[in-house]
Amino acid sequence: MPLLYTIGQWTVGNTMKLGWRPRVEGLENVPASGGAILAGNHLSVADELFLGSVVPRHIAFWAKSEYFKGSGVGGWFTRSIMEGLGCIAVERGGGRAALAAFDGAIPVLKAGDLVAVYPEGTRSPDGRLYRGRTGVARLAVAAGVPVIPVGVLGTEKVQPIGARLPKPFTGPVTLKFGKPIEVAGRGGDRTSLRTLTDEVMGEIQKLTGQEYVPRYTPPRGTPTDTPPA
Repeated sequence: MPLLYTIGQWTVGNTMKLGWRPRVEGLENVPASGGAILAGNHLSVADELFLGSVVPRHIAFWAKSEYFKGSGVGGWFTRSIMEGLGCIAVERGGGRAALAAFDGAIPVLKAGDLVAVYPEGTRSPDGRLYRGRTGVARLAVAAGVPVIPVGVLGTEKVQPIGARLPKPFTGPVTLKFGKPIEVAGRGGDRTSLRTLTDEVMGEIQKLTGQEYVPRYTPPRGTPTDTPPA
């Protein structure tokens, strides 16, 4: 585990656990070693803080590529933190840029690390669970690692969209880890990836009890009751 990540668990991680006392269920479903994808619903920026605080292993999170490219002392400092935490750089935008980020995660998984993925792609604007994007399935199949569904509840109150810092004395927060979904023998074609992704989202829904919306998360500012195109 990277030293800076260990320090973060002792400082930020313990602060999250002491300050909000998250309830944890099914942590035994996270393997003690070996690569795996933690695929969860996404309600708040705080999701990553709580996930990193309760899982005793290193988790490779995604970070904007800009954090790795800054110049001067400030750029060096930010880049050093991102690298010290073992983050994976991701370019903004879709297409080839998004695929490059997933390419960067494959060796991390094959090396036996955990990678956190939020299949919805962005935070839910209304607390409902939206359709998952197939990148999580593509990554799992390419790396040959299981997907562990994760359900998080209550973090939208700790740090609502737009809030810069977590709010104290809010909660409760619950994290639930489901049984690993194995990908051995799964195909990499579009239909197979869609099926696997829907299975992952179904398991997440079982953990959270969220209402499921069979369309992708709308861009921020779009009415959430807009019918799917």
